[in-house]
Amino acid sequence: MASDPTPSRTEHDLLGELPVPVDAYYGVHTARAVDNFTISRIPLSAYPVFVIALAAVKQAAAQANRKIGVLDVDKADAIVTACEEIRSGKLHDQFVVDMIQGGAGTSTNMNANEVIANRALELLGHERGEYRYLHPLQDVNLGQSTNDVYPTAIKLAVDGYVVNLQGALDTLRESFEAKAREFSDVLTMGRTQLQDAVPMTLGQEFSAFAVTLGEDQARLEEARQLLHELNLGGTAIGTGLNAHPDYREEAVGALRTISGVSTLSSAPNLVEATQDVGVFVQLSGILKRIATKLSKTCNDLRLLSSGPQAGLNEINLPARQAGSSIMPGKVNPVIPEAVNQIAFEVIGNDVTITLAAEGGQLQLNAFEPIIAKELFAGLDHLASGSTILAQKCVDGITANQEMLRKRVSESIGLVTALSPKIGYEAATSIAKEALATGRGVIELVLDKELLTSREVDALLTPESLAGVTLHAATGE
Repeated sequence: MASDPTPSRTEHDLLGELPVPVDAYYGVHTARAVDNFTISRIPLSAYPVFVIALAAVKQAAAQANRKIGVLDVDKADAIVTACEEIRSGKLHDQFVVDMIQGGAGTSTNMNANEVIANRALELLGHERGEYRYLHPLQDVNLGQSTNDVYPTAIKLAVDGYVVNLQGALDTLRESFEAKAREFSDVLTMGRTQLQDAVPMTLGQEFSAFAVTLGEDQARLEEARQLLHELNLGGTAIGTGLNAHPDYREEAVGALRTISGVSTLSSAPNLVEATQDVGVFVQLSGILKRIATKLSKTCNDLRLLSSGPQAGLNEINLPARQAGSSIMPGKVNPVIPEAVNQIAFEVIGNDVTITLAAEGGQLQLNAFEPIIAKELFAGLDHLASGSTILAQKCVDGITANQEMLRKRVSESIGLVTALSPKIGYEAATSIAKEALATGRGVIELVLDKELLTSREVDALLTPESLAGVTLHAATGE
């Protein structure tokens, strides 16, 4: 015997009637979008920060419309309460539209309007779907368009993700700084083009990792500030059609209070701001920069820890899991490898975002959904990757000091430090003989009486070889 169909209510739009699950807070527009866009299978609810941002924009709109007298107070209060509930984490499972969608984000805006409307109807003592008492478009969407609500919510959500990423980068930078201090007097060989160059301290090597992160964080904060210029109040194309003359100022002001982002402001030209997605291109470029440099750092960690017998084996990464189903005892650098892959994703996302931005036409960019999806993913994954790299890798790194001492003492790179005392020609001869015979540079210099043991020791201190004081090397 067939089971009873899911109880439903009937809603209608310009295409006709459609059944909607009776317990759903979303409505007909959302149901059509769910049917149309079975693409990534990543719903809006996968990004709670975005859902919260959408609710914040809708709440700001309701408060503004109530203040200027174009929205009934009881309706406005119910909408505000529904938005506050969503911002607290409720009803997120009702945001079911796919992140990738046609319509420039219209389905997302409809989903938010319907969920908020149906919860507000309940608060007013009505049934879901009884839109004659409070309507998703006439009331929740009053004075708005997808074309100003959607990009405003994206910017607000991205701002939150950037703050989270900055915190994760802080954690990683501090981990590298701690290792720089720990290894401040450990000599190693610097390398250029994978060939021995000149000595340095391992502390300097790790300090460089920390400094490059700090530079990226500064660029990220610069890009973040550009997110705070909004086109809210511009409605369809930036002319403000169908919005009260005072709505724009009131809505942006309310959103500042609700979001806690005090620097939110209205763009000076809403027509330009509605069609322009340059801020997302710039931010994506900064994320690509972070990803590229973070991936290079992971490459260095993997190379320095390679071995243990047949590689450099100069540092040890914490063992996190067995590395092979066939090779007993093998341990792989799985944490840096995971972060490498996040970097590859972010770099690829930048291409997608660039093409989506270029694909905009006339007064609107229809491709903001894919821009939002890739920015959210990249920001979220970079934050997670930075945190696990710090906590599960960098914090536990140790130095193989005996191996490092051996490498430094045997490397022909030492002749560069000695050449000011023994001369370039003698240094070249020593390097050539060391390579040919396998004898150490120091051994040859002493054997040929080019320097005394005391002179060699003075030249080969960490301070002398590194070129700076140990405190300066660690940024103190």
